[in-house]
Amino acid sequence: MSSKRAMGGVWNIVPTPFLPDGALDEASLTTLAEFIVATGVTGMTVLGVLGEAAKLGDDERARVVDGILDATAGRIPVCVGVSHASTGRAVAYAREAERAGAHSVMLAPPPLARPTDAALSRHYLSVAEAISIPVVVQDHPASSGVLMTVELLAALFADAPKAGIVKLEDEPSPPKVRKLRELAPGVTILGGLGAGMLLEELAAGADGTMTGFGFPEVLVAIVRRWFAGDADGAAQLFDRFATLIRFENQPFANLGIRKQVYQRRGAIAHATVRQPAVPLASVTVEALDWLLRRLGLDGPTLAPGALLPQLLPHPVAG
Repeated sequence: MSSKRAMGGVWNIVPTPFLPDGALDEASLTTLAEFIVATGVTGMTVLGVLGEAAKLGDDERARVVDGILDATAGRIPVCVGVSHASTGRAVAYAREAERAGAHSVMLAPPPLARPTDAALSRHYLSVAEAISIPVVVQDHPASSGVLMTVELLAALFADAPKAGIVKLEDEPSPPKVRKLRELAPGVTILGGLGAGMLLEELAAGADGTMTGFGFPEVLVAIVRRWFAGDADGAAQLFDRFATLIRFENQPFANLGIRKQVYQRRGAIAHATVRQPAVPLASVTVEALDWLLRRLGLDGPTLAPGALLPQLLPHPVAG
């Protein structure tokens, strides 16, 4: 299967579960994996920004990867975040992920005092050359502080086709999606940013999305309808849930909100965010409760797999 075909669709970036005392909650890795599989996503991504990867030790990273891969048991592909300021450590993480059985790895650009295309290219090519699985190039300047041009992204694909998957989160994302699609038609482009611009990214030429969202089956239904030629149906679904997408993706609160949703849906046992972290304000939790009630996303619809048939009452190819 080509990397483009394998990496399109909806990839859910998942949080890392912790116990109330901040220790890794390994039991929840199994329930999390079962939950994600039931939502119908193309694949899942661990150890991204949402996964609090920067707060994990190397042993904990390995336990997360092994726990998720054991629980998914090959039912869906798993992408592993391997970002690090050191090229050597990123290479080591990528090799560990491949040995463990990961489908692909996700790599953000390293923080550099003066980033250049040559330095960034060396970092990515070093990782790509060290493994045989696809490399997802994470283009998210808000977290990395690094701007990558479409010319650099296209050149990476030309030099290392396995690095031709771009998680494009450089805002505003649709113009860059369109420009990259025109410059490098063979590149796989995945949106992100909490899916807030999903429709516009698809219209600009994206192949899907890789993002965190507490109701990933909603995104699955939107993307399936879009690629089945039902743009109006996709838009209707997006509009129905746009308020929730907006609410979940609040700056500085999105991780805590998503963990609340995952806990309520039974995916993880606790909504703990590892310290340092600011707890969710009570008014935010109250607003979440109200929003879920307004959308009918409480009770039975919280169960994994329960919502998707309602969103796709008739079989849709994709």
